[in-house]
Amino acid sequence: MTAPNPSKTNRIRSVTIEGFRSLRNIENLELPQLAVLIGANGSGKSTLIRFFEMLSWMLKSEKLQEFVVRHGGGDDQLFMGSRKTPRIHAEIRLETAAGSNDFRFDLTHLSAGDTLMVMNEAYRFAPLGLASGAKWTELVEIGKESKLPDQKSKTAKTICNLLRQCSTYQFHDTSANASIHNRWDVTESFRLRSDGGNLAAVLLDLQTTDSKRYHLITRQIQRVLPTFKEFVLEPEAGKVLLRWLGKNSDKIFGSHLTSDGSLRLFCLLTLLNLPTNRLPDVMFFDEPELGLHPHAITLVAEMLKRLSKTRQIFIATQSPYMVDCFDLENIIVASANDGETVLRNLPREKYQEWLDDEYQLSDIWLKETVGGAG
Repeated sequence: MTAPNPSKTNRIRSVTIEGFRSLRNIENLELPQLAVLIGANGSGKSTLIRFFEMLSWMLKSEKLQEFVVRHGGGDDQLFMGSRKTPRIHAEIRLETAAGSNDFRFDLTHLSAGDTLMVMNEAYRFAPLGLASGAKWTELVEIGKESKLPDQKSKTAKTICNLLRQCSTYQFHDTSANASIHNRWDVTESFRLRSDGGNLAAVLLDLQTTDSKRYHLITRQIQRVLPTFKEFVLEPEAGKVLLRWLGKNSDKIFGSHLTSDGSLRLFCLLTLLNLPTNRLPDVMFFDEPELGLHPHAITLVAEMLKRLSKTRQIFIATQSPYMVDCFDLENIIVASANDGETVLRNLPREKYQEWLDDEYQLSDIWLKETVGGAG
């Protein structure tokens, strides 16, 4: 038997999903350490991210119902609604240095209250090389919330710890009411929020405790935004506001005077430079290229590749610039077929001839036979 590798990254190895939104039947989809989900508008490439977001809520104490309410009710979580699809079934395999940790469950629709019930939960562990013979531990209790977080076994704790901390980073909201424009408590600075709202607090903490890392972030921003000089982070009554100084004058710019693309760049470069102990094991990025210059997209992509050595990364994108920064093995193509999302890899043996003829990955994707809605 292969000896455990203590440096091995905890990751999601594969997933089966039946009946969640547009994912009618995704069977044993292998997920790489760095996955780039590409597809046309409405193809469902972000639905896989939403599934893991639901799992994260589900394995936090009594949070599944809050997720369901926030996302339109139970009927909206089922493929074509509960009349067509009575249940959601899922099986997830997690890989750690010790072996495989599997979790499976069903969610059924409850018309009273338009919510979901958790049924048929089970989990198991198998050392490396013995996954097929592992025995399932069945959780017989049925309820509106998962019972897995209540289990005391090491396997259940491993599954919960990995899946509940899956984080989706989406820095799209830069409107006047976005949280990034608010003053933030300086103590909320260990991890960057999924919407980037506490960016000022995180930057202030790095400036104070890790100046080398902080200056690396400012230099990277200057590579893409030449007018940027440095952040102006002045705590007042225990709170701090995001502000920065330009190179061409002594004017200090607040976040409301900063372009959407620049704010997203600040968030991305800060997040991707945080120490790994301040990041979750699995990270999802929903269209991180939005509003970025092609040079910035290339920089962010290189940083994502570097981070994937220690964290599992999922990227949903529509940007040819972003796609061309990665390898064929990273790509998962989403396409829509009568409302159903189909997810598939691009096998190298099928497309190597294209690459030998100097086609870019985006050229392959944009061909109708690969990236179309058929």
